[in-house]
Amino acid sequence: MPKNLLEQLRQYTVVVADTGDMEAMEKFHPQDATTNPSLITAAAQMPQYQPIVDGVLTDAHKELGDGASDKDVANLAFKRLAVAFGKKILAIIPGRVSTEVDARLSYDTEKSIEMARDIIGMYAKEGIGKDRVLIKIASTWEGIRAAEVLEKEGIHCNLTLLFGMRARRSCRLSWAASSTGTRRTRARITKARTIPACSR
Repeated sequence: MPKNLLEQLRQYTVVVADTGDMEAMEKFHPQDATTNPSLITAAAQMPQYQPIVDGVLTDAHKELGDGASDKDVANLAFKRLAVAFGKKILAIIPGRVSTEVDARLSYDTEKSIEMARDIIGMYAKEGIGKDRVLIKIASTWEGIRAAEVLEKEGIHCNLTLLFGMRARRSCRLSWAASSTGTRRTRARITKARTIPACSR
C-alpha cells in the first residue's frame, strides 16, 4: 500500500506539530509539538478545553487572593494555562513540547531566564521533567544569551524568530558554551528540519 505524504515525510525528518489543537495531534501523531500564546488562546476558546481554562483561572485567583488585580490574575493564569496545555500535549506525543517565554521579555535576558525557570518549575510540580520540555525564546541578542545560560543548567531551548545569518551565527557561537552531547542533539534536530534554525 503506498504511503501518504505525511508517512513519506517521517522517513526524512522529525514531524513537529505547531498547534494547540490536541485532537489534530491525536490524529497525526507528531514526534514533538510547539505552542505559542496565539495558539493557546485559540485552543482555550474551544468548548472541549473550557474545563482546563476554568480550573487554571480559579487556581490563579485563589493563589493571589481577593486583592489581586485582574491583570495579575490573567498573567499568572496564562502562564499556568500554557503549562496545562503542555501537560495534555505530552500525554499524546512521545517527544517534547515547546512552551514560550513571554515575547515582551525578548530584550531582557534576566527576566527571560526567570520566566523559563518558572515554567520548568511548574512542569516539575506536574511531575514532568525538563527533558520533555523546550523553552521557546525569541532569538534576539538577549534571548540567545538567556538560552546559553539555561542550556548550561540543563534547560533546553528552542530559539524562534531567527531571520538573519548574524543571529544564526550568534546562536552557533553560544552552542560552544554547551556540552558536546547537547550540541550534537541540537545539530541533529537542526539538520532534520528543512529551514535554518537554532533549536535544541
